[in-house]
Amino acid sequence: MHEILIISGKGGTGKTSITAAFAHIAGNHVICDLDVDAPDLHLLLKPEHSRVHEFISGNEAAINPDTCENCLDCVDRCRFDAIDENGRAPKVNPLKCEGCRVCVTFCPAGAIDYPEKNCGQWYLSESRFGPMVHAQLRPGEENSGKLVTLLRQKAKEKATELGLDRVLADGPPGIGCPVISALGGNDLAVIVTEPTPSGSHDLERVIGLCRHFRTPAGVIINKFDLNLDQTRRIELWCSENDLPVFARLPHDEAFTRAMVIGQVITEYQSDGLTKTIQQAWKNIINHLE
Repeated sequence: MHEILIISGKGGTGKTSITAAFAHIAGNHVICDLDVDAPDLHLLLKPEHSRVHEFISGNEAAINPDTCENCLDCVDRCRFDAIDENGRAPKVNPLKCEGCRVCVTFCPAGAIDYPEKNCGQWYLSESRFGPMVHAQLRPGEENSGKLVTLLRQKAKEKATELGLDRVLADGPPGIGCPVISALGGNDLAVIVTEPTPSGSHDLERVIGLCRHFRTPAGVIINKFDLNLDQTRRIELWCSENDLPVFARLPHDEAFTRAMVIGQVITEYQSDGLTKTIQQAWKNIINHLE
């Protein structure tokens, strides 16, 4: 089974649109959206949930007003200003609580509980392009890396159960914890970049991350015709660093027109950019094999 991850190093490069197109033309896979903080692959694929699971991770302080003596010791000790004075008993502000347990440990009345925290939901779904595993963290919640690891595990389990050949994952942007959790152990990382200074800079950063985790990588240059000089510089840098360039995709408003009607580009048209994306996918598979 191959695990292919589409990442970008930065947001706004067209990574999710390209992943959705690959999901349409590839087949024989489980689709996985690993951008758990701000997922949007479901907007194009419109999956129907077959199973919904709560994502429980970490803990959060909660003050029991029936046993609280209103001594405000917790207010004084909290370094994050997460406890508000609230009349009869103080109250924990969940958006500020860091789960450090100081208030729980030192409360003289033992009035502060430390229950597990519901951070969001993850889903096993069916889309028109195949089974899909995805999630949504609640706003401001942490442990996105842990959720990404869980989704990868469930996607591989689903692929094994159905006898499918690969997991195709839309990864998080950037190079932070979610990307690190998404990257290690993949068969191939496909980095979507654009011919801009920030695109080049972040391509180099994410390639450094791939090398650290010994993950093979290749590049797709999206909107290559916006700056041909910058595109040539990216191609030269890739050549010097033994990185295959799987495709150069032109800027095409058809991407946007397809999204407006809820389609991926390869559904919207059968020639033009679709042919280039189909060849890009063939190049990726050939590189894997």
